[in-house]
Amino acid sequence: MIGAMSLISRRAFFEGLIVDVLGTGFVGAQTHLLSKPKPLAKEAVTHDWTAFLGPTHNAISTETRLSRRLPPPLVWEFTKGTGYASPAIAGERLVLLHRLGNEEIVECLHRETGATNWQFRYPTDFEDRYGYNNGPRSSPVIDAARAYTVGAQGQVHCLDLATGKLIWKRNLESEYLVRQGFFGTASTPLIEGQLLIMNVGAPGGPSVVGLDKTTGREMWRAGKEWGASYASPVPAVVHGKRRVFVFAGGESNPPTGGLMSIDPSDGRVDFAFPWRSRSYESVNASCPVVFDNKVFISASYRTGGALVEIRPDFTYRQLWTTQEFGLHFNTAIYRNGYFYGFDGRNEPDASLACVDAASGKVVWREKPEWTETIDAGGRRQQPLVGTYRGSLLAVDGQFLCLGEFGHLLWIDLTPKGYKEISRAWLFAARESWGLPVLSRGLLYVAQNTRDILSGARPRLLCYDLRA
Repeated sequence: MIGAMSLISRRAFFEGLIVDVLGTGFVGAQTHLLSKPKPLAKEAVTHDWTAFLGPTHNAISTETRLSRRLPPPLVWEFTKGTGYASPAIAGERLVLLHRLGNEEIVECLHRETGATNWQFRYPTDFEDRYGYNNGPRSSPVIDAARAYTVGAQGQVHCLDLATGKLIWKRNLESEYLVRQGFFGTASTPLIEGQLLIMNVGAPGGPSVVGLDKTTGREMWRAGKEWGASYASPVPAVVHGKRRVFVFAGGESNPPTGGLMSIDPSDGRVDFAFPWRSRSYESVNASCPVVFDNKVFISASYRTGGALVEIRPDFTYRQLWTTQEFGLHFNTAIYRNGYFYGFDGRNEPDASLACVDAASGKVVWREKPEWTETIDAGGRRQQPLVGTYRGSLLAVDGQFLCLGEFGHLLWIDLTPKGYKEISRAWLFAARESWGLPVLSRGLLYVAQNTRDILSGARPRLLCYDLRA
């Protein structure tokens, strides 16, 4: 078929082509070094990426002097197992959590070459109830000389970053009697001072725990009602005081969940703002966005977004709600009075929207789509593709966007509209749901399913974005 495809034929194309071009068989993890990255540009600003959503915990990077040319040079690729986790990077070390066979593996690689420094393995028999892959969902966190990981069954490990030696471990399922949710344990923990803060979601409480990051000993617990979500805790300074914001709420019947403001010094809950779909098979998965003593939260499943203002006494006031901006699992980016993010629960209804933070009104909405020309087994095909439920990283004055079918775009987003700067198809693979990681001018992108065109198995790819 030549010409633009309908949504139904497009889905059939991507799903059916897998049968046509991919074989079966298991392959172990391995690295292929392809090129050497360019030197960093003079006066380039760079950073480590030690936690999910980056060092600022809001998907806004301070790196500069980045190339807009796409596709960028591929430095190395690491053939990985199953999972949806993004890596964490500190210094020369990159830490990735993935699964091969019946083991989850913490893999420490060299950030510029992909060479393996060490591995830490432990058994797992996790299976996703809805047919998604059986790998870990939570991203590693690095703090000084330690790395922290959380497996799909709630196995928590603290490892020595230099050697991979186990320092301490906990098991959320057995110790807190946490039942496996829809998609396993997925929330990435947060390092806050001397604590590792986790949304455990134990029945009857605690909803959140603060563990001593050096020993794993529980220091406090917070909340009794809401289960573990798929969003990650976010730190912020509000009215001059440190706070941690947890968007809780996973599997429960009746469904419950919402935003918690927690004092990390003692676990005291300032307030709990209910915000959750009334549908049983729903989750809270988009991380809170904190700015100017306000917090924005959003959920899919006919829920939408809400903005609350935190008063000086740490009570809250609801400013507005909207049904027009319901983010499924990507996190909105706040910039100069506006939110940008991908609204929509499924591929066909996903769109990129700009929302006025003062009113909650949608300023504009776009569905970035284009036709790709490909050769599949000697047949010329022209599927209509797009970003769908993509993710955004604000950096160097513009935005990097990873579409869920493996497209990478540089885009310019302002209240006046959407403008594409450059675009490339990195790989033709579904479920590209993890936010790309940027550190020292190198971009790390996780391909979570096999490439339906090349047959390449899941990989972590390192690209050179240095200008």
